[in-house]
Amino acid sequence: MAVKYNWATYGVGVIGHQLAEAMNSLGGSLYSVGNRTYDKAVKFAREYGINKVYKDPEEMFTDPDVDIIYISTPHNTHIDILKKAIANGKHVLCEKSITLNSDELAEAVELAGKNHVVLAEAMTIYHMPIYRKLNEIIAEGKLGPLKLIQMNFGSYKDWDMNNRFFNRNLAGGAMLDIGVYALSFVRWFMTETPDKMATQVRLAPTGVDEQASMLLMNEKQEMATIILSLHAKQPKRGTISFEHGYIEIYEYPRGDEAVITYTDDGHTEKITAGATEEALQKPEMNGDSSTRRKKYEKKRQRSYRF
Repeated sequence: MAVKYNWATYGVGVIGHQLAEAMNSLGGSLYSVGNRTYDKAVKFAREYGINKVYKDPEEMFTDPDVDIIYISTPHNTHIDILKKAIANGKHVLCEKSITLNSDELAEAVELAGKNHVVLAEAMTIYHMPIYRKLNEIIAEGKLGPLKLIQMNFGSYKDWDMNNRFFNRNLAGGAMLDIGVYALSFVRWFMTETPDKMATQVRLAPTGVDEQASMLLMNEKQEMATIILSLHAKQPKRGTISFEHGYIEIYEYPRGDEAVITYTDDGHTEKITAGATEEALQKPEMNGDSSTRRKKYEKKRQRSYRF
């Protein structure tokens, strides 16, 4: 018999809404909601049929009926919320970037171990079915060994130095906001951890990285290049190059299609798995249903703004 867990969400921004919609689409709902602005939490609860709203969002940490907390606040706030949730024995699923640096992450992981709770980052790349399918194809060996990965992600954000994208106090910058997607993609397909890195940045007036580029290489000499921008639009494209072919995938943070080109004879193969619009649903509900794909075909034409 399946165990039912009570989920609380800390934060009611875009991702909070997508989480609530995903819960509702699966026939359930969030148990409770907390937000820095109480009125916004109340409005959110009414919209999604959530019965419990905390006047102080930190009340969810000591609520004995809460099992799992989803954190979707700006990432500069994550470590403080993480520590309080974990210390009170709550499992945590946290939006990217889970922390601002490795020291914060190590502290959170150690605390989770001591309190015997699950701590995870909500990175869709690790759960979208297209990535599992591609790994199966790569494992067959027809493409040969991995040589190079090329990643692009460019968003156009208005020059507002007070918003979170360019605000240093809110941990703005391309690397923490969009770079984690590209790095997660690279880590998914590289067979070993990179041990060499070179970087360049172009700084915004606030001192955060408006643009960034990275060159990574591991001991197997598999290489990856990453180009990011917060003030120049470019496609969210990933290319994985092997000895005998290459894979291209667009909109990769929530991808559901990829094209494989076999360079020995030039033939191509389209791979489809999952549904972009259902990225926050559990994997077994995010399969290859043709009916579901037709339902979302029009919606998936639009670009997601991360």
